[in-house]
Formats: sequence, structure tokens, C-alpha cells
Amino acid sequence: MPAYMVVTAKIADREAFIAGYGKAAAVLVTQFGGRYVLRAPGAMGLEGQFGDGASLVISEWPDKAAALAFWNSPEYAEVKRLRDGLAEVQVVLIESAAIGTQ
Repeated sequence: MPAYMVVTAKIADREAFIAGYGKAAAVLVTQFGGRYVLRAPGAMGLEGQFGDGASLVISEWPDKAAALAFWNSPEYAEVKRLRDGLAEVQVVLIESAAIGTQ
């Protein structure tokens, strides 16, 4: 069952964020079997406190175990440090059943 990692980020310095964390994370996403579905700035918040103006990233994974292998890897722990002081993030992970079988 595919899994999706959804990241909402308030980025203080977009250029530094993309040059460091963004590039390094993208390499690991591919290495661990994920793929980006969406990467875009300028979300419009309709409800809640976090979305207005934020960047949104959605990555698709073969399953929850693959996404967690990436998230919990020592390699990603190192890469995550590159965003320190540059962004405030929220991350959720969800598995998706095929449409019509939920």
C-alpha cells in the first residue's frame, strides 16, 4: 500500500534551505525509493495556523516501511540538521488504500 509523507514548512531563507537541505534530501528520497509528487511554495491556508504562505512537499513511497526507513536513517538525521534555523516544519505520514476500497 503506498504511503505519502506530507511536509508543511515555514521557510525563513528559501535560497539557503533549497541549496543545502533541499538538494541533499532529494538525493536521499530517491535513494530510499520515494518520489516527489509536489514541491511548491505559497500555500493558501484555509483553516488552522500553519498553512498560509507555507511551502508544501508531498512524497510518495512504496509503503509506510520505506518512508520510515528514510525518516529514521542515519543519513537523513545528518541532512535534517541542514534545515536548523531555516525552517519550521510539520511532517505527517499516511498510508493510502486504493480508491474505492476504503
